[in-house]
Amino acid sequence: MLATMLSALCATAQVTLSGSIQSDILFPQEDEKIGAEHSDDKVLTNTYVDLKLGSKYVDAGARFEFLEYPLPGFEPDFKGWGVPHFYVKGHYKNVELTVGDYYEQFGSGFVLRTYEERSLGIDNALRGARLNYKPVNGVTLKALTGKQRRYWHHNDALVSGVDLEFGLDQFVKSLENKDMHITLGGSWVNKHEDPDDDAIFVDATHKLNLPKFVNAWDARLNLTLKGFSILAEYAQKTQDPSFDNDYHYGKGNVAMLSASYSQKGMSVLLQAKRSQGMSFRSRRNMTGISSYINHLPAFTHDQTYALAAQYPYATNPDGEWAFQGEFGYSFKKGTSLGGKYGTKLKLNVSHVRGLDYDGIENPVSPGRVIGSDGFKSGFFKMGETYYQDIDVQLEKRFTRDFSLIFMYMNERYNKTVIEGHGGMIKSNILIADGKYKFSPKLTLRCELQYQFCEGDYGDWAFGLAELSWAPHWMFTLSDMWNCGVTDVHYYQALVTYSLKSHRIQAGYGRTKAGFNCSGGVCRWVPATRGFTLSYNYSF
Repeated sequence: MLATMLSALCATAQVTLSGSIQSDILFPQEDEKIGAEHSDDKVLTNTYVDLKLGSKYVDAGARFEFLEYPLPGFEPDFKGWGVPHFYVKGHYKNVELTVGDYYEQFGSGFVLRTYEERSLGIDNALRGARLNYKPVNGVTLKALTGKQRRYWHHNDALVSGVDLEFGLDQFVKSLENKDMHITLGGSWVNKHEDPDDDAIFVDATHKLNLPKFVNAWDARLNLTLKGFSILAEYAQKTQDPSFDNDYHYGKGNVAMLSASYSQKGMSVLLQAKRSQGMSFRSRRNMTGISSYINHLPAFTHDQTYALAAQYPYATNPDGEWAFQGEFGYSFKKGTSLGGKYGTKLKLNVSHVRGLDYDGIENPVSPGRVIGSDGFKSGFFKMGETYYQDIDVQLEKRFTRDFSLIFMYMNERYNKTVIEGHGGMIKSNILIADGKYKFSPKLTLRCELQYQFCEGDYGDWAFGLAELSWAPHWMFTLSDMWNCGVTDVHYYQALVTYSLKSHRIQAGYGRTKAGFNCSGGVCRWVPATRGFTLSYNYSF
């Protein structure tokens, strides 16, 4: 296959080569105090090498992955090595055809989103063919078919779909003259899975009559007018008994409404989402974070500070109501609140609740709904709180060389719902992040964080000092201390060196066990201790 790709490209003129190398290495050590277990492998690594060849009409690419001794916390089937991803893409004028492995998303991803997220171990690319066609300005048609990757294999189910987007303002000049843009979109996705591939038996003599075809569709409207933007989207899925819903025959659906406004110095975002039974996998009895055809984003803020990110929320596949609001405002320079250099204010509110199934606390539990139509909930009926956070962030520059970020966060985390045990965790977090520039090349950044926590492991403290010596060096020291229950320190020391497109980082320390999350998808990472080495290069 690779020889065919190279031959096709060599036949064209002006071939360009680009790519990247990423290698993360851990030399693990046992540490009973934090629960870091002994490893028979002395060196663990996740290593990726991407190569891309491009020309005027044909592109091609391949990825080599060495995961034979993977970093801790990935699913067992993640282990292996080889070239699991390759493609050839032809493009001419307004037509593009891809053969091989590809990533695609329809709308917000409610019925289809294939993507790669290495930190989570996700690569659910489709292997097959995809056609993108733009017959006229304002119209985009996508058609695809393929089988979905699950680590070093592909699931047997065939996934096919069509997506059409229509820019109404391209055809109605009065809309364009008013600076109004209206986009209508629609998608259809079909999964063909043999019912006998994973037969589900109710008892010794009876098995479920599983559907051979599962269909999902999506409709959306996006309107923008100057600084305003509104997105309304609805998706539905036919009967799809699976491990995620305890093999019931209820249909799935998700509805979302998002509105935003922005102008110089101010931005507002308000959005709401209701989902029920929209877990959509290319293999019905699969568990873990693999084989998802679609994606339901979590309406929660992606926190970057260590203590604020301790209890991240993962989208509940059974169903939920999710709300999020964001407000940003910049106080102008020279005003009483803006001061000499201006002041930035950010407010974020996230609130997620379960659905109310007529008082049933756990509608999806082993043996309760198998083979039935599932449990119903009124559209606007809400159940218990799953997650909530309110955070306020103030960023202010006091002098030309010194600036501070202050942040307060109030959080509610229903550990029983999200992790299966632990009750409601309540916390208040205070954060100060300061930066001082000694010279154009030398900058020191320090963080101080404290978490007042009710439940789980109690209070936490965190400190960090990061010295940047441009353009090559960065030195980082940090410590996360559980001062509530265990009195354990999770210390880290890192040295980073950058040269052009090369970046290498070496370090030593402890890592706390917990969830690593991105976009509402989470992976459990066990506690580790040891030396780390990371190398990144792009060309």
